[in-house]
Amino acid sequence: MEGFSNIVNWDSVSNQSSSFKNQTPFHFALIEKFFERDFYEKLYETYPKIDETWTLAHTATKTQLTKYWNDIGPNDVVGCEDDPQYSEEWNKFKSYAQSEEFVEKIRKFSGVPINKLKFFHFMSYTKGGFQEPHFHNVGPNTLVFMVYLSKNWKKGDPGGTYMASDVDESSIIFEPYNLDNSAAVFLDGPKSTHGVRLITKDIERRALQMTFEGYSTDKGWTGTNYKS
Repeated sequence: MEGFSNIVNWDSVSNQSSSFKNQTPFHFALIEKFFERDFYEKLYETYPKIDETWTLAHTATKTQLTKYWNDIGPNDVVGCEDDPQYSEEWNKFKSYAQSEEFVEKIRKFSGVPINKLKFFHFMSYTKGGFQEPHFHNVGPNTLVFMVYLSKNWKKGDPGGTYMASDVDESSIIFEPYNLDNSAAVFLDGPKSTHGVRLITKDIERRALQMTFEGYSTDKGWTGTNYKS
C-alpha cells in the first residue's frame, strides 16, 4: 500500500508463522525485528513519556501504566482519527494497523479470521510493576500483540510478557528478553495464560498493545471486552 512501505518487516513476521500456528498449549510467538529499523528508531524516540496523562492501575493483581489513543476509555474501541499528542510516525503506524493490507498480512501470518483492529494503546511497567498470570478467553479469534520498544534489556530480567501453561509463575514456558523492536503475539483462549513478573530494577518497559478481532456490522465483535 502506497505510503505504508518500510514500516513493518514482513519477512520477520512471516518467518514466525509456522512457530505461531504449531505452538502449544496455545498459539503464540515472538517476532524479532518487527519494524523496519529506521522507522522503529523514530517510534522509539517519540514514545510518550510517562506523565499525569497515563492511567495507573494498582490492584492486588497488577501494577501497570496505560495511555489510551485520544484519551478514550479502556474498553472503548479505537477510532480512525489521528491523535495530535503523538508523533507523525505513531499516527502513521496506527493508520497502517487499521488498513486492509496490514490486517490481511496478520491474518495470513496467524491463520486467525480477524478483520479489524479493536484496541491500540501504550502500556508501560516501571519498578514495582507486575501482572499476575491470567487469561481472557473472551472469544474465538482475539489476537493480542505486545510490541516492545525497550533497549538493552538484560537476559533473565522480568518485564516481557511471559506465556504459561497454568495460572502460576512456576508454569512459565516462555518469557522474552529481547524487547528491542520485537512483538509477542498470542491467540486469546482458555489456555492462553500470560503475565509479567515483578520488576525490581529502576527501569521502564515500554510497549504498545494491539488487539485484533473479527467484526461484522450485524453481529459486532466476536469477543467481549476484557481488562488489559
